[in-house]
Amino acid sequence: MRLSNLADYAVVTMAAAARHCGGGRVSASELAGETGLPAPTVQKVVSKLTAAGLLRSVRGAKGGLQLARPAAAISVADIVEAIEGPIALTACVDNGAHDCGLENNCAVQPHWPIVNQALRGALADIPLTRFTQTAPHRELV
Repeated sequence: MRLSNLADYAVVTMAAAARHCGGGRVSASELAGETGLPAPTVQKVVSKLTAAGLLRSVRGAKGGLQLARPAAAISVADIVEAIEGPIALTACVDNGAHDCGLENNCAVQPHWPIVNQALRGALADIPLTRFTQTAPHRELV
């Protein structure tokens, strides 16, 4: 499993925005400059993050972007879901129609929600503040 580039860029963008907490608002072009991401990509990511309620956009002379809530209250799961939608490892975890011929006789299907919940829980346990630190903390499991 691999996150899309856009989800990865969203985490990078949110980390840059979080580093501005308490220092006022920041523009999408400033975030692009700080992250090295193309401005159109940052605009797209910012639009999705704002729609998801993770960023707040303020217009005017003192306008710009800011986190909609404290960085410690925003998780990696929140950011990924803002870009990708609900985290679902397989189609049978996702609500709605499924495209699996084994669905009616599958012995594994009832277990996927547990795996999915564990993955989402792991991502939910990582706050955005972790990405604002200069060196990541490595924890051995």
